[in-house]
Amino acid sequence: MDIATLRATHPDHWQKATAIRALAMDAVQAANSGHPGMPMGMADVATVLFERHLKFDASAPDWADRDRFILSAGHGSMLIYALLHLTGYPDVTLEQIRNFRQWGAITAGHPEYGHVKGVETTTGPLGQGISNAVGFAMAEESLRARFGAKVVNHRTWVIAGDGCLMEGISQEAIGLAGMQRLKNLIVLWDNNDISIDGKISLSDVTDQKKRFAASGWKVLECDGHDPADIDRALTEAKSSNRPVLIDCKTHIGYGSPKKQDSASAHGSPLGDAEIAATKEIYGWPHGPFVIPADVKAAWEAIGARGAAERAAWAERLAALPKGRQAEFTRVMAGEAPKKLGEAVRALKKDLAEKLPKVATRKASEMALAVINPVMPETIGGSADLSGSNLTRTGDMEIFNADNRKGRYIHYGIREHGMAAAMNGMALHGGVRPYGGTFLCFTDYARGAMRLSALMGVPTVYVMTHDSIGLGEDGPTHQPVEHLAICRATPNTLTFRPADAVETAEAWEIALSETARPSVLALSRQNLPTLRKTFVAKNLTAQGGYVLIEASAKAKVVLMATGSEVEIAVKARDLLEADGVPTRVVSMPSMELFAAQPETYRRRVLSPGTVRVAVEAALRAGGWDRWLLGEGGREAKSAFVGMQGFGASAPAERLYAEFGITAEAVAAKAKELL
Repeated sequence: MDIATLRATHPDHWQKATAIRALAMDAVQAANSGHPGMPMGMADVATVLFERHLKFDASAPDWADRDRFILSAGHGSMLIYALLHLTGYPDVTLEQIRNFRQWGAITAGHPEYGHVKGVETTTGPLGQGISNAVGFAMAEESLRARFGAKVVNHRTWVIAGDGCLMEGISQEAIGLAGMQRLKNLIVLWDNNDISIDGKISLSDVTDQKKRFAASGWKVLECDGHDPADIDRALTEAKSSNRPVLIDCKTHIGYGSPKKQDSASAHGSPLGDAEIAATKEIYGWPHGPFVIPADVKAAWEAIGARGAAERAAWAERLAALPKGRQAEFTRVMAGEAPKKLGEAVRALKKDLAEKLPKVATRKASEMALAVINPVMPETIGGSADLSGSNLTRTGDMEIFNADNRKGRYIHYGIREHGMAAAMNGMALHGGVRPYGGTFLCFTDYARGAMRLSALMGVPTVYVMTHDSIGLGEDGPTHQPVEHLAICRATPNTLTFRPADAVETAEAWEIALSETARPSVLALSRQNLPTLRKTFVAKNLTAQGGYVLIEASAKAKVVLMATGSEVEIAVKARDLLEADGVPTRVVSMPSMELFAAQPETYRRRVLSPGTVRVAVEAALRAGGWDRWLLGEGGREAKSAFVGMQGFGASAPAERLYAEFGITAEAVAAKAKELL
């Protein structure tokens, strides 16, 4: 629909949609950076969505049963900022719009979760938003099955662009969504045929509608500038029994005389002269950031439209039995149940009595076997490695379209899609997602793992086969640099437990976190229980602690994680037999150890001692701080571990060939004395 016809046929709609376009043009121009074309092109679709279909209340941004709106095409951030400001979200003031992309403003260049109420997830890296949305939709299905449709019954709406659909993660996401038949997931595709380099045909010939249809989605289409046609498509989408893609054919930079339908409208300001010319075509005779009172009032009425529905929902929630109300409130707040600590302590006591020799991946399964029954909000899964990751416990049924009460998801070979979906579940609230693959394949999940940390959501990554100890699969599967990458990522807890006790403690910490993700790096090979005396306190929460004290004042401190703690213990025996008092420090989490008071760290590491760190990974994994800092010295420190990639052979042979043995550790310590 051309602008003249749109203005004449739908004048009220035109004024509201033009307010979005004007704010987008003005804010990008003031910032001298940004992406005005996408908000200009999708303003009509967004206006119809917010006015007639989206269930929300601007005065209550955190209403648990609101529809979730996800701007996957995060470069078009001024679209969501304009919508939030116009509909009356309190924190998105006109001043924030004026300071788009500036220091201290909540209106960042790409939408950031936690900065702005109404922004459900951090988008910008293309494909992440649409993939998060799959997790949002799965969380909604799970909670509806648990608490009933009177309390949980909402949709997830997504605006995605061509770039989102070209990123490989999008196929992982839509394949999973189609298989799960997520009927409350609706994606609005901004089909404007433009990317930064120019026409989409420069780089892609994919028939997106056929791709989605082949993945189990219902596919609709509409004129993205005809509000009646948009409304028709959105209405039809809501009655689908499958996820829906709506092909919204739009013009990027809609109305700009020189830049419509061109890449120049994508990622740079239009310029003052072009904005003036465009506003004249719009019939918008207002200066920068000026929204007429009647238009703002009309938008605020849209923002208040859901208040009655929210009030009715609150009454339905209040009608639930008190226990169910309290449980719903607890899980939506992300609070771990009190029984979690009790269950872990009971398991630790049992482990201290039985002293099992098991791989920490098996120890993880043992921990989950006591945790999952007391935390009904956990939803586990694996990227097609359930039998290796051991992430499914006996009480967990499969979550699928036929059983929404199931709590275990078969993600298929979709590491990145799994991680992004788990982020969506954690962001939605009410569920606690964890998922497994091999530690080496954090490479495939990396984009989403980084966003877990950036957003501060407590997604749990169960990463097994954590070293050369996995053996015969060889260097393609043996992680050497991955611990370093995880530890280098801000706001991430990386655990590498030494035995079953530390594994249980790591799980307790991970499931009690509310503002950062956790990575559990777990062994394939069996390890002895080294914590032989029951201690109620969670020692892993200290990050590093004295596992075995020296027989006298320590001359040597051996530090290790995971499977190498056993090696350090054996090396201590050799050194003590030679009259060298040696302390063993287990360091399951460097991040938590760094957070301890300096007095505690110095007490554990004892300045002036010889220090040897042992880990079947690269020294770059954070060891220099503990070897050289905190009272350490280069002349009295050494690292025993990997110098490069692994090899294919049984684990025992690999450790011997790469020199990660008790004898090598003891010899290194003696050299430094």
